[in-house]
Amino acid sequence: MLRKVLLTLLVILVAIQFIRPEKNQAVGMATNDITTKYAVPATIHAVLKRSCFDCHSNNTEYPWYNNIQPVAWFLNHHVQEGKGELNFNEFASYPPKKARHKLEEVGKAVTEGWMPLDSYLWIHHDANLSSEEAKLIADWANGLRNQIPAPADEKKELQH
Repeated sequence: MLRKVLLTLLVILVAIQFIRPEKNQAVGMATNDITTKYAVPATIHAVLKRSCFDCHSNNTEYPWYNNIQPVAWFLNHHVQEGKGELNFNEFASYPPKKARHKLEEVGKAVTEGWMPLDSYLWIHHDANLSSEEAKLIADWANGLRNQIPAPADEKKELQH
């Protein structure tokens, strides 16, 4: 009985290796990339690329273990969830209110240390942000946020 169960599990494990999610890899620069509308200094862009873009852009650099199922499904879900929250390659298409909110979240996420995620840092040690890098990102995000005009409804909320 145990042998049949193990054999069945092995067959299932082999079979699922052929069911692969689409990879998050775009070609060329996105038309709505944040850099098409907003200033992103090279130092900031380098840190974002190293620590954020795998989950928050249209270009993920996949590790070798992404070729193993069900790991690829988990990674794909994680990337899609990250892009749904914030996508730097689509940022220029965000309305001002959303852009301002996302930049506020970026500042909080890096200063409070909940981004990059601990689970991501277990494997991607180079994505860890130093306190100086976190401050640099937060200052840039907050400065950019202040450059984007607040919508009328947000101005009314601030006055009350």
